[in-house]
Amino acid sequence: HPTMFRLTQLAVTARRSLSTAAPAQAAINHVTVLGAGLMGSGIAQVAATSNHAVKLVDVSKDVLDAGVNRIQKSLERVAKKKFEDPADATNFVESVMGNISTDTDAVKVVGEGTDLVVEAIKEDLPLKKKVFASLDEVASESTIFASNTSSLSIGKIAEATKRTDRFGGLHFFNPVPVMKLVEVVRIADTSDATYNALAEFGQAVGKHVVTCKDTPGFIVNRLLVPYLLEAARMVQRGDATIEDIDAAMRLGAGHPMGPITLLDYVGLDTTSFITHGWAEEYPEEPLFQPVKAIDDLVNDGKFGVKAGAGFYSYKE
Repeated sequence: HPTMFRLTQLAVTARRSLSTAAPAQAAINHVTVLGAGLMGSGIAQVAATSNHAVKLVDVSKDVLDAGVNRIQKSLERVAKKKFEDPADATNFVESVMGNISTDTDAVKVVGEGTDLVVEAIKEDLPLKKKVFASLDEVASESTIFASNTSSLSIGKIAEATKRTDRFGGLHFFNPVPVMKLVEVVRIADTSDATYNALAEFGQAVGKHVVTCKDTPGFIVNRLLVPYLLEAARMVQRGDATIEDIDAAMRLGAGHPMGPITLLDYVGLDTTSFITHGWAEEYPEEPLFQPVKAIDDLVNDGKFGVKAGAGFYSYKE
């Protein structure tokens, strides 16, 4: 319908003028990734693959070496599938690895200049605040800060800095090179320019970007964690066996993996840590209440797949 078309055109024009009215944030070319563990090395890999200059930083030289080694092996697997000619595969790996350099001194690196800092260190609020406070002192005015936390409040981390308008969440999923999603988290102070720069970075590294406010767990974990906890409560009450709960959700709901198996893969220690943190923060929320069945296994050192036992046993 012509009128409808005209209204659509007007809306598009209005949107364009609104977006150009926001202060322009320079494109992100140089990225500093803090933490060279599984998440940090994965973020460094996708940023380097999309031609960003990447500085991977960790206080431990051993963790850095392991992270770089992990990236190299991952890229070799990608190259093997992507290129028939071994020379092309080698060139691809060398070219991406050439975009990555490492350091153990975050303050020095950020002080020298970077467009974006993505923090992927331990889930420890005081530690994250301390790191960002020290970087805030030396970072350029235009540098954007982002945390890859999966369970802590972005706003609480940002409080440690004087750049809450240039702060947001960039929550990637493990393994980062494979998982197609990134959650971009806006706090009340995040400027449009910062949000746009973070969303564009997410798209540039090949991810589907979803946006969320600074709510516990953002979108994925806010829905996933209570579901996993309820499955564990069913086990605790003796409602059904772990095998039947998993089979029911695989075959009845089309889930690729049942909730009890997923708990073991995520790590019962990780789930327990997240739950206790949320329960402390939101004591009135029944969905966030810790589950004794999980805590008992954690106390026995049964963290799931990585420990060889959780709800299930993984020992040969």
